[in-house]
Amino acid sequence: MAETTRRFFPYDSPYPNQGEAMTRIAAALDDGDDVLFEGAPGTGKTLSSLVPALEHAREEDRTVVITTNVHQQMRQFVEEARAINDEEPIRAVVFKGKSSMCHIGVDYQECQTLRDTTRELVEDEAEKRELEQQQRELLEASRDGDAAAAQRREAIMEELDEVEERIEDVEGANVCEHYRNNLLGDNDEFYEWLYEGVRTPEEIYAYAEERHLCGYELLKEGMEAVDLVVCNYHHLLDPNIREQFFRWLDRDPERVVTVFDEAHNIESAARDHASRSLTENSLAGALDELEGRDDSRADPAENVIRAFRDALVEAYEDGFAFGEREQVDENWHDIAVANDDARDDLTLAFLRNYEGRGIDTEIELAVQLGEAIDEEYEEAYKEGEATSRAESSTLAAARFLAIWMDENAEMGQYPVVSVRRDEATDEVYGRAELYTCIPRRVTEALFDEVYASVLMSATLRPFDVAADVLGLDDPVTMAYGLAYPEERRRTYSAGTPPLFASDRGDPEVQEEVSALVSDLIEFTPGNTLLFFPSYAEAERYYQRLGGTGHPVGGADPGDSSLMLDGSDVETEGLRERFVSSENGALFTSLWGTLAEGVSFDGDDARTVAVVGVPYPHIDDRLEAVQDAYDRAYGDREEAGWRYAVEIPTIRKTRQALGRVIRSPDDFGVRVLADKRYTRADMGRYSVRGSFPEEERGELIDMNPQKLKFGMLNFYGDLDAYDGTPPRP
Repeated sequence: MAETTRRFFPYDSPYPNQGEAMTRIAAALDDGDDVLFEGAPGTGKTLSSLVPALEHAREEDRTVVITTNVHQQMRQFVEEARAINDEEPIRAVVFKGKSSMCHIGVDYQECQTLRDTTRELVEDEAEKRELEQQQRELLEASRDGDAAAAQRREAIMEELDEVEERIEDVEGANVCEHYRNNLLGDNDEFYEWLYEGVRTPEEIYAYAEERHLCGYELLKEGMEAVDLVVCNYHHLLDPNIREQFFRWLDRDPERVVTVFDEAHNIESAARDHASRSLTENSLAGALDELEGRDDSRADPAENVIRAFRDALVEAYEDGFAFGEREQVDENWHDIAVANDDARDDLTLAFLRNYEGRGIDTEIELAVQLGEAIDEEYEEAYKEGEATSRAESSTLAAARFLAIWMDENAEMGQYPVVSVRRDEATDEVYGRAELYTCIPRRVTEALFDEVYASVLMSATLRPFDVAADVLGLDDPVTMAYGLAYPEERRRTYSAGTPPLFASDRGDPEVQEEVSALVSDLIEFTPGNTLLFFPSYAEAERYYQRLGGTGHPVGGADPGDSSLMLDGSDVETEGLRERFVSSENGALFTSLWGTLAEGVSFDGDDARTVAVVGVPYPHIDDRLEAVQDAYDRAYGDREEAGWRYAVEIPTIRKTRQALGRVIRSPDDFGVRVLADKRYTRADMGRYSVRGSFPEEERGELIDMNPQKLKFGMLNFYGDLDAYDGTPPRP
């Protein structure tokens, strides 16, 4: 480890490879290069990235922003920042969204209006006090015979009348007393407390609540000249929030170094931030808002919005298959509307049904009117005429229509219509959405504008794909595998029948897979973590091995050693129950919340298995993503399948395997159960080659019936069995 980074490293010595990683990242940052950094779980990626970034920022007057979308990682960042601060003092801020820190429970728009009104009131009250002082001084001077003072006092009195009128106008208006106290106090005590250590948002909220202050606004106003900011993905991936965020930092993007943890998730997170949607209910709200409005723009706005609303209803009603409408529940359900050789069905219905002076013209008039209505709502809230800050449905609808007509023909934008059932009314209603297929539309601009970025993950390879998908230009790449003793782990590829979707119901396939899963549980001296392609498959094998009931996260009415996860299960409670057991087996989905960002250290889990190649369900959206990648990278064989399906699946699989063996003293067995993981020739279905070379080198092909002997020998050599080992 270089001396230049040692002062920010809080421990006696780095992990294996950690010193080299810090040196290489430091050199890349000095050159202004982006970094793609893969490190095996438990190998100290956070400090490897954070230490050289802080050193660079200190020397070059920059700010480091480290971000993740995993709550557990946020807590780890705080712990690491506190350890660094104990070694070398830093100014650090841990930032969350306004909704989690608001003391009065209003949304962002209401907060903004309250803040503006409160600030105006406080400023007017301060101006009133100043004018009153001036008029008293001038009155005294005029009594002493100063005629000029008397004239100046008359002007001051006129100004004072105007200020008092403004104050009277907002009497009874909506203001935020917490923010008002911010403005009236000097707040030095808060900032002294804030920078004495590394404070969490929860600690800031409690401190501010006790003193009737707004901690969120204090935090925003105190972020200048900080060394480190810890935040969520959306502060950087949402372009509008990012612009404000940098303004709060008082930094141009060129003065910012970003560090992304769990960077394999950036693709899906950026796609979500870039996608836009509008519900049928919002369109109906816009029409209600326009009804009876005395404005020349109201009729054209109503005309174009009604035409789109009617087209949306027509699109999903025509798109229903026989009996499909009756099956719609409270979850959004996609209706296919895209066409290969023409505009989508919604746009075609819109163009067919619309009659007016021109769609673009009437959308623009609707935007103008919506902006005017929105200003009315803001003024009503500021004046106390409304108890909440309404937002114009007309404005939201018109802006969405403008984007829909402008962008849905672009490469990478996929038009979608979805439906759901309203639980209160039992009515079905629709939603139009522009789904963004290629995330670099969002991320490329971010990585271009900041000074440099470090993207770290345990599963970031292949690097060329990551760089293509996210829009990184010639990044520095580095990868470090597990540096822990190889004799303390085994990784098996068991040749069970391939769990193709069409074969999962085959009794013979189920029998062979069940036998393997049973062996994994029986020959593990401790807990076994089992990942399946879906929750349904997890439940299938849970029941085949004796589990009963549904996923509840509590005590199982059958075999209490078998535990079942589900989409509606509280993860932390289930995890705690699992790790507190002695020989438990947890059945879950690879696409659930336990496959990454959750550690199972030491005795928490000894064996982890991924059963099957857990490809996601190939729906219309995923097919659209494949098509977009095929068009974008048409010179590469099967680019769409590889970029959109296979690589994300293998990354998730590698993440799941990384839940065990988290330290040099740990030990365990990792199993990939499906013939497609083995060296067997499975043609295009083989996935072994998608794993990094050093991980393929550790894979031991094993006959499923003999895997228990391998486990028995491995765990037996480590004296891991408590008492007599199980009999094969």
